[in-house]
Amino acid sequence: MLINNLKSKIQNRDACVAIIGLGYVGLPLAIRFSQEDYSVTGFDIDEEKVKLLNIGKSYIKHINTDDITAMSANGFKATSDFSKIAEVDVIIICVPTPLGVHNEPDLSFIHGTLENIKPYLKENQLLVLESTTYPGTTEEILVPFINSIQNQESKIENQKFTLGVNFYLGYSPEREDPGNKNYTTKTIPKVISGVTENCLELTKALYDQIVDQTVSVSSPKVAEMTKILENIHRAVNIGLVNELKMVADKMDIDIYEVITAAATKPFGFTPYYPGPGLGGHCIPIDPFYLTWKAKEIGMNTRFIELAGEINTAMPHYVVQKVGEALNSVGKAIKGSKILVLGLAYKKNVDDLRESPSLELMDILLDKGAKVEYSDPFFKTIPRTRKHQFELKSIKLNNDLLRSADLIILATDHDDFDYGLIQKEGKLIVDTRGRFNNSEKVVKA
Repeated sequence: MLINNLKSKIQNRDACVAIIGLGYVGLPLAIRFSQEDYSVTGFDIDEEKVKLLNIGKSYIKHINTDDITAMSANGFKATSDFSKIAEVDVIIICVPTPLGVHNEPDLSFIHGTLENIKPYLKENQLLVLESTTYPGTTEEILVPFINSIQNQESKIENQKFTLGVNFYLGYSPEREDPGNKNYTTKTIPKVISGVTENCLELTKALYDQIVDQTVSVSSPKVAEMTKILENIHRAVNIGLVNELKMVADKMDIDIYEVITAAATKPFGFTPYYPGPGLGGHCIPIDPFYLTWKAKEIGMNTRFIELAGEINTAMPHYVVQKVGEALNSVGKAIKGSKILVLGLAYKKNVDDLRESPSLELMDILLDKGAKVEYSDPFFKTIPRTRKHQFELKSIKLNNDLLRSADLIILATDHDDFDYGLIQKEGKLIVDTRGRFNNSEKVVKA
């Protein structure tokens, strides 16, 4: 049977693995397969990424160049030539799934990938989607796509691929947490699914080779919903604590002290922390995938949408606190020199995706502020879908800190000298609870 041939190749490390999308998800996955002695080919439409990887360089701060070098020494090649899909046994898709302008799912990267690989698919391959998406995507988009492909290598005229018989399809949502040193691709349990029992068997055989624990579920829909639930759980709880932060501020209560005290309870409570808004590749985006799908079936997701409204409004709340702080010393936002500390969506990573810091800066600039920033991970600000800045990171020193009318801590990188900032800064708006309470510190 074909499935036994492919399963043997996977378990014997003889299978060739293709990773499509070499970003924060795909690149660690490629490294992990290479570490287990698989032949790995990476695919990306970004020629600069392909070039850097092929000379052994990492373009992601928390991924060590030594890992790229070791992977290259083990035979890894990056390419934008999708014809090489014909040479692999396993194809894993790790492309972005952003939101459209109306918070609708944008699956253009998935559709584009499918069209790119379509001419080169062959019998006895396993295709796995890892990109986060709404429940039903695998069955509604990938299954019809595979079923429509003519098997060009077959001697039987007009034979098509048959899922679970001569072609295999699975879904396994990514669970990467960039910069988290406590959990790795290997140690994070992997949820897996397949569109048939044979597809699930092969998907499990594949991931069993590279992770400590796989968690099989009954269908791709369940796996897709699992990923959405994980991120909705965080989005709703962060929305809750962001709202409580605003209430606590009105009551002259330090929400961080409250959270610290509540976290001493050994059961029934998980601490979540407020901030200037949500960022990253999952939490600000994924809940709206379910919201969109729910509306398609006539349901409203009120908790999700309310949390989204609160979290989206947080940069405006921070700017309001900036205005109040400046007013207290007889100044306005317009014309004030404001220094923003931290651009990344979370500390100690070089990831700008959906970062609330960029929204903060846009609002401040629109109000006439003179905005500067400092971030050890970004010398300049890459252009994003929503934002474009012509600014350069400024190294922190006494003169810079003294010259700012107000400092906003937007992302609390460990590289910042918080003692120096608190000593030299005139006014500090702290969105992360990092500074000690004082007259010059405003919590926001």
